[in-house]
Amino acid sequence: MLKKWISSALGAALLFTALMPVANAEEKQSGAIDLTPGARSAILMDVDTGTIIFEKNKDEKLPPASITKIMTMLLVMEALDEGSLQMTDKVRTSEYAASMGGSQIFLEAGEEMTVEDMLKGIAMASANDASVAIAEKISGSEEAFVQKMNERAKQLGMKNTHFVNPNGLPAAEHYTTAHDIAIMSRELMKHEEITKFTGMYQDYLRKDTAKPFWLVNTNKLVRFYEGVDGLKTGYTSEAKFCLSATAKKDNFRVIAVVLGEPNTKTRNAEVTKLFDYAFSQYTNYPIIKAGDSLGELKVNKGKHKLIPLTAKHQYGVLLKKGEVSEGIRHEVQLNTELKAPIKSGQEIGKIVVYKADQQIKEFPLYSPMDIGKANWWDMLKRTMGGLFFLD
Repeated sequence: MLKKWISSALGAALLFTALMPVANAEEKQSGAIDLTPGARSAILMDVDTGTIIFEKNKDEKLPPASITKIMTMLLVMEALDEGSLQMTDKVRTSEYAASMGGSQIFLEAGEEMTVEDMLKGIAMASANDASVAIAEKISGSEEAFVQKMNERAKQLGMKNTHFVNPNGLPAAEHYTTAHDIAIMSRELMKHEEITKFTGMYQDYLRKDTAKPFWLVNTNKLVRFYEGVDGLKTGYTSEAKFCLSATAKKDNFRVIAVVLGEPNTKTRNAEVTKLFDYAFSQYTNYPIIKAGDSLGELKVNKGKHKLIPLTAKHQYGVLLKKGEVSEGIRHEVQLNTELKAPIKSGQEIGKIVVYKADQQIKEFPLYSPMDIGKANWWDMLKRTMGGLFFLD
């Protein structure tokens, strides 16, 4: 009886062993990612479409540490776009900004530095002092800037985020999620010029002084992984080791976020694994390039009759490697019933992407500028111009 039981057990074990390679092969073929338990939360996102390629606990609210500075950099880049801020503007350091601990560029109270150098300090050295100084420059106070951070987060659909400061120093009720970090990282990448700072491995501040300050990027992947040019690391004892990283190969850009890692080695290894997976399994099919014309926007009774629209960034669709791109086309559909006034950033239409007759993606389009309402003199000139065949 015992002999028969042993024989049956050995047979079952051999059968299980024989099936194991098949199961593993199927798992690898399906493209499953086996993140180590170190990552408390993670996400892998395609930048062009916002498609989530992989996620683990993506909506868990966690302290983001210095990854917070992605929102700070986004508001800086948007202020530069609006023209309310220039790279050459001087930023004066308040006593409060100079008092920040943790990562810093050791700004002194009263010291002035250009927006460009402050941005470099934030992007590369994760400078807490520079983050507060530039926040005060843009909004007048840290509190007003933080309010703007939270308003922008709400506009972007970051439903599980609340900021308390612009640098990520530990504070009660300062939290976000891997998904929300990917959303704001994706928005920042619409200003791809930020990679001039986030993608630089080393540089100097105060170059023309007796004490130049050496900067080394806290994100070592910019040096050790081809295509990585950002974005932001983070660490506190509460948040552990965090990273929101972006990499681009050809036309294909992705964002990988990991939160709550035990050490920098694991953090970098897991982001590397996510990037390897994305670039081996997927590709991007671009439909519109940055700078391409998107037609003209006609605004009823607007100060400007026709507004030329230009793509500020690339639009593309995510495809699995080997997937046929034949039949992919797009249409620009603008709202024909728009009336002035229109705010900059207001939705004015969409780009609709089809594969054959099936809609596969939509991209919203926004007004590139404020469009005021035409006054009676504007309307009279327009009418008279039409009568005399003039524009």
